[in-house]
Amino acid sequence: MKITYEYSHLGGSEILQVRYPKINQEINEVINLVESRRLKKSKEKNMFGKMLYSPSDMNQQFRNCFHALGFNEIRDTYTIEIPNHNVKINGSFKQIDFVKEKVLVEVQFGKYAFMFYDMAKFQYFFNENKADVGIEIVPCHYLSKEMSSGVSYGEQLVYDIERLKRHFPAVPVKVILIDV
Repeated sequence: MKITYEYSHLGGSEILQVRYPKINQEINEVINLVESRRLKKSKEKNMFGKMLYSPSDMNQQFRNCFHALGFNEIRDTYTIEIPNHNVKINGSFKQIDFVKEKVLVEVQFGKYAFMFYDMAKFQYFFNENKADVGIEIVPCHYLSKEMSSGVSYGEQLVYDIERLKRHFPAVPVKVILIDV
């Protein structure tokens, strides 16, 4: 894979370059190591039979590469209780796939809502003082068109973050758009 665009929100890129240069380099190396392979045969009406890039294959490659470099998962488990409601929900959690020191990394090949939810998770761990910066690795528009329908693209995420200005997420984030 290759990086086609990087977006820095609230100094996310700069924090990586200054405070975590080794981790920043490792993230770039992982992206370069992941191979794009057309392994998924489409069953969708508008692309029936077309060979598409496989999100599950790329996710597994990212997982293997990040784990080999010592990135691990972080998970906070808690009980949900809300005011004036007598229901307790045990075992709820927030989780990030790849963490090293206080750098959070999510790779997202899902629907747009999951990209935006990753921003909320970055905000949660930042508020808990367990993160300094979040990195979101997402397909660019062109790559998403060569994947299953429903896979979102990073340009939409950057566009929305730009419109929200400094209000959300209120955490430094670097968004990395990737392509084949």
